[in-house]
Amino acid sequence: MKKIEGSPKNLKQLLQNTKYSIHYYQREYMWQRKQIEELMDDLTSEFLEYYRPGDSRHTVADYGAYFMGSIVLAGRENAIIDGQQRLSSLTLLLMYLNNQLKAMGQSYNMIETMIFSEAFGSKSFNIKVADRDSCMEAIFKDEPFDTTDAQDSVKNLYGRYNDIIDLFPSNQITENVLLHFCDWLAERVFFIEIIATTEQDAHKVFVTMNDRGLSLTSTEMLKGYLLSEIQEDNKREKLNGIWKEKMLSLRKDDDKGDETFIKAWLRAQYAETIRETKAGAVNKDFDLIGGPFHKWVRDERAKLGLVSAQDYELFLMKFFKFADVYKKIREAENTFAGATKYVYYNAQVNFTLQAQLLLACVCYEDNWNIILEKINLTARFIDLLVAARVISSRSVDYGTMKNYIFHVTTDIRRCSLESLKTKLLYHYQNLNYNPATVLPELRLNNFTKKYIKNILARITGYIEEQTDVASNYCNYMDTRTKNPFEIEHIVPDRYERYTAEYADQEEFQRWRNSIGALLLLRKSINASLKDKEYKDKLPKYCSNEGNIYSESLGKVAYQNHPKFKKFVEEHGLIFKEYEQFGKKEITERVWLLVQLVYLVWNTEMFE
Repeated sequence: MKKIEGSPKNLKQLLQNTKYSIHYYQREYMWQRKQIEELMDDLTSEFLEYYRPGDSRHTVADYGAYFMGSIVLAGRENAIIDGQQRLSSLTLLLMYLNNQLKAMGQSYNMIETMIFSEAFGSKSFNIKVADRDSCMEAIFKDEPFDTTDAQDSVKNLYGRYNDIIDLFPSNQITENVLLHFCDWLAERVFFIEIIATTEQDAHKVFVTMNDRGLSLTSTEMLKGYLLSEIQEDNKREKLNGIWKEKMLSLRKDDDKGDETFIKAWLRAQYAETIRETKAGAVNKDFDLIGGPFHKWVRDERAKLGLVSAQDYELFLMKFFKFADVYKKIREAENTFAGATKYVYYNAQVNFTLQAQLLLACVCYEDNWNIILEKINLTARFIDLLVAARVISSRSVDYGTMKNYIFHVTTDIRRCSLESLKTKLLYHYQNLNYNPATVLPELRLNNFTKKYIKNILARITGYIEEQTDVASNYCNYMDTRTKNPFEIEHIVPDRYERYTAEYADQEEFQRWRNSIGALLLLRKSINASLKDKEYKDKLPKYCSNEGNIYSESLGKVAYQNHPKFKKFVEEHGLIFKEYEQFGKKEITERVWLLVQLVYLVWNTEMFE
């Protein structure tokens, strides 16, 4: 190699008024929600370790730094050889922060120059990938983007931006702290920039980093440690073969599936402590397991009961069984099936702490019938928890929920089936949740959008099931098709038509975005009805292009569906047809939804 140069640079120095290209042998943007989740948790937790209420922005200069690893560039064309996933993800975070500041009426010019730069009167993004431009432009302007015909890389990019919206801990990094966080992110997050001066050297660096000389993963280090404590050669070889088989299975659809499982299992079955939420708190079991977990197992071997060779063998056997349980959970998250449908429901709203809680209640001695019943009960509790929080307009993101879920995890750990029912019911009752109080206040916005879609899909699917029609829930939630279901506003966005009923634009939008004024319809139907009056929309709602919930607004549902009428009568539901749709009708639909929420989300399984 001719020359390789390395130097520390913070995020501002890397991105501000600098252009990067993605090299031809670099893979597309592939990060999934769990990688964004870990990045967000690491960054925000690190910042909050230093921040103290009342700190001025000047004090941020004295905060500790965070090291993001190396970034490798081909110097002549500034092509990213290694580090694209991290830089792209950090750019998405910068765009989120920029949009938040704009919404608050504030500006932070340094952020914009880290996202794009301007030359000769034209702007371009600092990471130059032509295929991404329209998506990045929509994100920068905080506008929706249609990913239907987009490449996977672009879909991932837009998906991860929406994950950041979900995951950012706005309850901890509040509006008055946001600029402090921006300063810290730009000035105190560091990389080592490694520059290869020639194309040939750049490729050599790429091959070296990705093909040989790679350090052992935490999974491999854990295997080495555990197997080294098995004294008999034949037994060690046999356990090694089982380990390889299990890890291969876990990585089949996810190259990090083994690590994700091990973290969830150790937290579910063995972690006893978690970092406090106050500033300056130190990492505990839960947090340490999120890093080099092999080191935590070695350091905590006494806590884990690892003394003799027999202890290590039993630990490995437990590991193998729980790997099979985890695989069942992952299958249930991806396949809608009656026995494990609640696991699937929770996956649709990206509740990423689910596996940890489901693994917690399982005992090594449990047979598969007991395991599946425990999984179903605990998944049902998660479903109730998520519904209770989102209907109350409260976040269910990782940062907000991890401490609470860890508390429940330790409470239900390895308990009996009957004890599990009692404990889950207790935790749910402690939420003090009353749909009749909070549902009338639930409105569509950027935070509630995906949750309201899920609520409408669940309720519509439930009505279908109760009237002997196969639930269409999976189709309602599937966004991969060219014509997915979307949320439909029954009231068109034309305030000027409704000035007699609504005092001003703000009141109009409040009523229009009420959950009682929303439906699910196919994207194409939604677009065709956009500005039409209710009386003109109603025929479509009641046609075969609608669904049973939309049909219930008109006469058809009550004339042509005897099973639907029976369902309504049995439960005393206040379904009725409407010739017009204003405040009175929206209010009645909200109270109908209150009735339906009590039917769909109830505690019968625990009683």
